[in-house]
Amino acid sequence: MNTSVNNTAGTLKGTGQTLDRLATALAGFAADRMVVERTGLKGLYDIDLQWTPDNLRTGGAATTSDYPSLFTALQEQLGLKLESSRGPVEFVVVDSVERPSPD
Repeated sequence: MNTSVNNTAGTLKGTGQTLDRLATALAGFAADRMVVERTGLKGLYDIDLQWTPDNLRTGGAATTSDYPSLFTALQEQLGLKLESSRGPVEFVVVDSVERPSPD
């Protein structure tokens, strides 16, 4: 498996990737939300996704990118759709922290 991600340029490329791995990679780009793979599709896929990151779209900076938003790129380039929903989420609660003793 080979994966290349560049959030600054808005590219994600991978060979032999599962859709679970794609969902994990997308979580960092999709408005800091958890992305859960629910297609039920199994197997390995080659992925080539290009989009314009939100910071280039909304930052007021001039951009020469002709690529769409991440959500549009997923639908147009991979035939996938991100849908917002609510559900239970696993998380860890840390009650306290102590430095290790020197012994």
